[in-house]
Amino acid sequence: MTSLDKKPRRLGRPPKEASGYNETRESLLRAGVEILTEKGFSSAGIDEILRRVGVPKGSFYHFFGSKEAFGAELVERYAAYFASKLDRFLLDNTLPPLQRLRAFTNDARSGMARHEYKRGCLVGNLGQEMGTLPESFRAQLKAVLHDWQARVARCLEEAKTSGEIGEMSDCQQLAATFWIGWEGAILRAKLDGTPDALDLFADFFLAGLHK
Repeated sequence: MTSLDKKPRRLGRPPKEASGYNETRESLLRAGVEILTEKGFSSAGIDEILRRVGVPKGSFYHFFGSKEAFGAELVERYAAYFASKLDRFLLDNTLPPLQRLRAFTNDARSGMARHEYKRGCLVGNLGQEMGTLPESFRAQLKAVLHDWQARVARCLEEAKTSGEIGEMSDCQQLAATFWIGWEGAILRAKLDGTPDALDLFADFFLAGLHK
């Protein structure tokens, strides 16, 4: 049979092999995010992730070049998901800016309660481990936090424009303060198994913003 005799490839679904590969890879990423929001990167063994997905041991490197590469992709995936979540609240023009920030903290509180305070922030968890992580993670984690800070700062700038907070407010500094305190509150909520730290910090931060 010549090349002219071959039937053209049908459009539509990819071959089962490619489809199965992509589905398994996505399942590994989802499981990785779940486990890393509960545990640190060092204590999250690849075997545990593989067991959760039902992938045979030894198959991991068929999907990812290394655990470091896997971790970097998890951070990228989580950062994109969380940025979208922040935008859903902080860009909601039906609410005044400070109420948008309150809506975000309330949603995070509900999410932690839903998972019985076992899951926290993947970026915060990895940041605590930086001393034992590959150095390549440092710049990536810092970039994610700076992106989140920028989104909160823009919301606070709107609050300043609308007169909710003082016109001399340094929104960049306030946004950095928010994330430093909020990440700490998440860690304390996981430790205590209650929302008290989340409520305390959110109330303290927002009360301090009012003129």
